[in-house]
Parts: sequence; structure tokens; C-alpha cells
Amino acid sequence: MRRMPAVTLRAMDIVFIRHGQPQWAVDGLSQPDPFLTDLGHEQALLAAKRIANEPRPVTELIASPATRAQQTAAPIGEETGLEVQTGDDLTEVRMPDCEGVTEEKVVEIFKTSRHRSPEQWWEGLPGGESFRDFHNRVTTALDDLLGARGIFRDPDDQQLWHMDEDPGRIVVVAHGGTNSVSLTHLLGVPPAPWEWERLVLFHASFARIKLIPLAGGFVPSLRTFNDQDHIPLELRSR
Repeated sequence: MRRMPAVTLRAMDIVFIRHGQPQWAVDGLSQPDPFLTDLGHEQALLAAKRIANEPRPVTELIASPATRAQQTAAPIGEETGLEVQTGDDLTEVRMPDCEGVTEEKVVEIFKTSRHRSPEQWWEGLPGGESFRDFHNRVTTALDDLLGARGIFRDPDDQQLWHMDEDPGRIVVVAHGGTNSVSLTHLLGVPPAPWEWERLVLFHASFARIKLIPLAGGFVPSLRTFNDQDHIPLELRSR
């Protein structure tokens, strides 16, 4: 396919939406694939109404296979009339198997793990996915997703991207870790094994990347981050 000059294309954008508030524990026991709380469903509906009523229509809706992401994407699909496409590798970093473990024990594990060395952060929690593997999984999935739509990095200048045609507005519903890794990857920021701590995204928040024509190609430009304008203060959660 012939590459079209950047100046002839409208700048496209990608909206990353974090899932709504999940029910991490039931009857005091940790859940491996939590569903949304009542608040989480309300947050998801607010996100759906906002994205459906914005001037530029959504052309594609893609979500992590996790229940909390699928339940967040469902009302967006209903409001926009789009089918939810599932991106299998957009799941959150895989944690150790904590099914049946008490909520208090899981909280204690995460609390003490914050004091690990940087190398231990890269390796991940014992029994879970390493951050290296998680980062590679998510960035490869993102590159493949964009590549399938004719959007690719310049092989001679990694800060520039090219696209053959405007794919419109893509919405990705995923997780705090997945979305933060995606943002740093697109923006060319060197990775750190605590992306979700330096790029904090609240439940059902928006982060929008716009690919603007520049320097003979396209440059990802961060336009909104942790945007919760659609969620009243009393309904916000992290």
C-alpha cells in the first residue's frame, strides 16, 4: 500500500479507558478475575455516555478479556453501536495465584512488596509475571494492533510514526498497568517496572493520545491524562 503524505491525513487518536471499580474480594477472599462493583458499573456507564456524545465518533472498541474490562466496555458498545473486540494480551500484569487467599493477606503482600529493589521489581512477584514479560507482551500487542491498521514506527527514527490511512478514533478499555505501559511506549518514555505508580489512572478515567502530523510523519501527543470530568467527585475511586 502506498504511504500517504502526513499532511493529507486527519490526526487520529486513541482513548485509553481504565476499567471501573472492581470487587477485589468476596466474603473476604481474593478474586482472580473480579467483576465490577455497583459503583464500577455506574462509572462505566458515565464513561460510555461521555465517549458516545463527544464530537468525534468512535470507530473501534477494543478491550482486555478480563471481566472488569469487558463489563466496562459493554455500555460503551451499547452507546456507540460498536462490537467489543477483545485483545487477549491487554490483560493486567499477571499476579501470583491468590484465589482463596484472604483480602488482608493480599493487602499485606502488596504493602511489603513496595520495598523491593529495582531488580526485584523487574522480576515481579514470585509466582507472577515479570514486569519485563508484561511490558513486552503489552507493547507487542499494541504494535500489532496499530500495525494491523497501517500505523507503524519509522524504522530510522523511533520517535516518528507513519500511517497509510486514518483509522479514526480507537478506544481501548484495559487496566492501570496496561494503559500506563501503552502510554509510555507511544510517547517514547523509557520503561520502569512501576509504570502504574508514576502514571496513576483512576477507575474509568480517560487518557488520550493524538497522532499529530509533524516532521514528515506523525508524533504521539498526550492530550488528556487521568481525565475524570465525566465522573462526579463522590463517585471517583482508585
